[in-house]
Amino acid sequence: MMVDLRDHFQSADWKSEKHMPVIDAPSTVKKGEVFDLQVEVGREVSHPNKTEHHIRWIAVYFHPEGEKSLHEIGRAEFAAHGGSTQGPAARSVCTNPSVELSFRTDKPGMIFASSFCNIHGLWMTSKKVSVV
Repeated sequence: MMVDLRDHFQSADWKSEKHMPVIDAPSTVKKGEVFDLQVEVGREVSHPNKTEHHIRWIAVYFHPEGEKSLHEIGRAEFAAHGGSTQGPAARSVCTNPSVELSFRTDKPGMIFASSFCNIHGLWMTSKKVSVV
């Protein structure tokens, strides 16, 4: 039996699920102009971000309408999870899983954001972007 990677991505309402990446970006952008976007995990319901339970990375992609492939816009790895030589959750520094990126496009399309929790696996969300 062949396993498909898509079957491992989870999705839910970010207002009640602490693992969902939330995309904050305009719904309409001007053709060829740079715009900013932010992706954050745990916006409404905080993710613990401790040694034993944390978000390791966020990746952001854009799929232009009518094109076969999507483009990786950016990726952020989060390395501070409270671990130290004194043991798990002994350090006072923990990364907040949030990333800000900028890009431009000449075509409308879909932004995809994925995140990875060391315990609960892969999560994904998307947002449509129109171009004027």
